[in-house]
Amino acid sequence: MVSVQAPPARAGLLLRILPPGLYAGRARMLVERSVRVYRNSWLIFLSGAAEPFLYLLAFQLGFGKLVTEVAGPDGRPMGYVAFVAPALLATSAMNGAVFESTYNLFFKLRYAKLYDAMLATPIGPLDVALGEIGWAMTRGGIYAVAFLAIAAAMGLLASWWALLMVPAALLVGLAFSAIGMALVTFLKSTAQFDYIALALMPMFLFATTFFPLSVYPEPLQWVVRCLPLYHAIELMRGLATGLLSGSMLVNLAYLLALGALGLWASTRRIAKLLLT
Repeated sequence: MVSVQAPPARAGLLLRILPPGLYAGRARMLVERSVRVYRNSWLIFLSGAAEPFLYLLAFQLGFGKLVTEVAGPDGRPMGYVAFVAPALLATSAMNGAVFESTYNLFFKLRYAKLYDAMLATPIGPLDVALGEIGWAMTRGGIYAVAFLAIAAAMGLLASWWALLMVPAALLVGLAFSAIGMALVTFLKSTAQFDYIALALMPMFLFATTFFPLSVYPEPLQWVVRCLPLYHAIELMRGLATGLLSGSMLVNLAYLLALGALGLWASTRRIAKLLLT
């Protein structure tokens, strides 16, 4: 009598509850691939960290001399450059994540056909989404560490809570890379990237990056509160100043929900584009 041995159960919670074709537990392979691709392109990371530093330097030496104080998170006056610095960190994490999950991903998806080859191996759409988002988060985290060191050297951080700005930057990278990855799957040509720039630039200018929310009329304040970058900036600003509040839980929940929505949508879109 021949005994038939049952195949071993797939390890890991996601591997047990998700369909085999959707997730194979190999998302780390995409992160490893990106590390290998970028290991000789350190200038790209240097430029990403240098941009917010140049902003800080310009405000420290220029505009910051004209506007010395603004209302901080608790309404009390604080230095203008210290007010702007956390917002620039949030913006840097956003830009790094968006660039990686839109422009680079579009090339891999539409021209290099990289994911077609990957999905022919034991890798599923969720692996692709998690791997690319994980790399975008890593890139944003590198920018965050460099920026945090610069801000600390300039004396712009008022609390040890500022150390949590690095994991906060990873969360910002998760939210923006996930939603960016989902959106880019709908694009057909590089000309349509203008729509992404059209969304990012006004958000950068008006999401309380350079001035507090109170300068807006009440109806516009509610519009600003709906912007993802606003919640990223509020979270960063509270950690940088050490002025923690219950509203930061709302900021945290917003970014987590945005990341979960983007991950779900990008997984479905990749499966629809490449597996059907």
